[in-house]
Amino acid sequence: MKFCPLFSGSSGNSIFVSSENARVLIDVGMPGKSIENELLNIQENPNEIDGIFVTHEHSDHIKGIGVLSRRYDIPIYANELTWKVMFDKIGKVKEHNVKIIEGNFTEIKDITVENFETAHDAAKPSGYKIHSPKGKACIATDLGHFSQNVKQALKDADVILLESNHDVEMLKFGPYPYPLKKRILSDIGHLSNEACGRAILDILGDNYKTIYLGHLSKTNNYPELAYETVISVLRENSVSLGKDVTINMASRDKHSLVTQL
Repeated sequence: MKFCPLFSGSSGNSIFVSSENARVLIDVGMPGKSIENELLNIQENPNEIDGIFVTHEHSDHIKGIGVLSRRYDIPIYANELTWKVMFDKIGKVKEHNVKIIEGNFTEIKDITVENFETAHDAAKPSGYKIHSPKGKACIATDLGHFSQNVKQALKDADVILLESNHDVEMLKFGPYPYPLKKRILSDIGHLSNEACGRAILDILGDNYKTIYLGHLSKTNNYPELAYETVISVLRENSVSLGKDVTINMASRDKHSLVTQL
């Protein structure tokens, strides 16, 4: 299994996951050309993508999805409510590439993609868990709170992209208007750095985990602060880096470190 965030942040998001036989993207929130370039930079061919899975309809998750689907004839998978609100935003998509997710599991070659509900201000937001013969990978961002079902999905995963969106004090005293601050801090907003650290404590178990901190706000966070805040929470609770967990940062403007399972 190969796992690599191509882009992760408030500017745009896309994650590549592959098994021996299948290759998928979770979200395409950057221009198609940018996604193509980063795929090539990790030695992956855009022509070989088997599907794109959509977490929700906000522009930083779907910006380039229509272009990529049309250019490479890639199926787009999303639940019915998400399709309803994003259909007019992504341009014309070939009928055979409109895939409505109806159950909890989607089979593509030798992987199973499991969807689970997340708490965010979108039509029906989802996280995804990719089961492959070599391991399990999870993507959980845009989380107003760390719900029990998200916890259960992540608990046995080997590699995870988890939201560490903002520093609460930076947000409170930053330039955003009050209604936007209130929305981000709400139960359908975004997970703070400290909340991300506490969430990691909840999912650590017997299996070693590699966790990427992602979806950082450009205005209310920066990578060093997110990393140090999460690490502090873990150390205060006797978690050993390199023994219990690896913490990586997901990059905003280029592909991140590749994890191979």
